[in-house]
Amino acid sequence: MPALVPELSVSDWRRSCAFYTGMLGFALRYARPEEGFCWLERDGAALMLDQLGVGRDLALPPAHPFGRGVNLQIEIPDAETLAARLTAAGHALHLPLEDRWYRRDDHEVGNRQFVVADPDGYLLRFFSDLGRRVRKTEGLPQGEP
Repeated sequence: MPALVPELSVSDWRRSCAFYTGMLGFALRYARPEEGFCWLERDGAALMLDQLGVGRDLALPPAHPFGRGVNLQIEIPDAETLAARLTAAGHALHLPLEDRWYRRDDHEVGNRQFVVADPDGYLLRFFSDLGRRVRKTEGLPQGEP
């Protein structure tokens, strides 16, 4: 079991479960329909969906879109294929597919990534690892870390 598993409060767990399993490639590991709950997994990532108003509500009363200020980063083998599948199915991408390099100490790490919102507005950033490269330092002021 992963050390951190987000539990997302949702307005309709069946609709959300269908989106995560049908569109995003998550597997349903188990569900408790009487509680409006399910556990999902994909490529080592896990999350729980819990319907508001059914069972026990642990979240503050949400306002749509849910999850304001949070995006969940999920590593997958092929972000490009998933982005294309979502686009072909008519799901708008919140952030289109891009290659992005991030500074980490004396090098950069790359992600091929995109962001999509789930039915309740949670932002999901799917990415594939592009590897690592030497940090580009031209154009930085002297002494810039």
